Amino acid sequence: MMNRQFAVLGLGSFGWSVALTLEKMGCDVLAVDDSFEKIQEISEQVSYAVKADVSDPEALQALGGRNLDGAVVAVSENFEASVMATMICKEMGIPKVLAKAKDTLQGTILKKVGADAVVYPEIEMGSRVAKNLVAREFTDWIELSDDYSLVEAAVPKSWVGKCLAELKVRERFDVNVVGIILNGEVDVTFDPQKPLPAEGILILIGANDVLEKFDAKGNK
Repeated sequence: MMNRQFAVLGLGSFGWSVALTLEKMGCDVLAVDDSFEKIQEISEQVSYAVKADVSDPEALQALGGRNLDGAVVAVSENFEASVMATMICKEMGIPKVLAKAKDTLQGTILKKVGADAVVYPEIEMGSRVAKNLVAREFTDWIELSDDYSLVEAAVPKSWVGKCLAELKVRERFDVNVVGIILNGEVDVTFDPQKPLPAEGILILIGANDVLEKFDAKGNK
């Protein structure tokens, strides 16, 4: 079976990250940018890398996009180019086109010209950075939905040496412990009867309003 093939148009930090992640997941990635330096730099890390203007219909048509399973329009500095590239991708018959937008106005326009999905990395990352700054107890905060998040937190001092079953975490704190990170290894089958180590990092899921009140002492 052939690998799934995706084009990533625009190699800003978001496009770059998407291209490398798709390639690591076993997809064939065609990376396109008008910067010769970026194309040179990424060429050995993805299946194909081509220098081209993503807003130029002829340049994109020449890439043979009809065989693609999807395209990510990740143009960062030029919204007009982003709109043009989205339209061209849909006209070429690419089944799924995901476009990057800075705000909901851009998102609305991109959907109107054919984007199947829109992502807002700046807004999402801004929200995540803000939450990480405010919630000092957490080493990472990832929103799962508007109401729920997954967080990583050091084992609270008062929990060290006690087991999850004894602490009754779900009943007392309204959060679920879904795993523990020890020495860089994630364990999602951690024994609830086993004492919690001081150097462990807990992976918790809970409602945002509950997590915001949770602190390193193991209080709410």
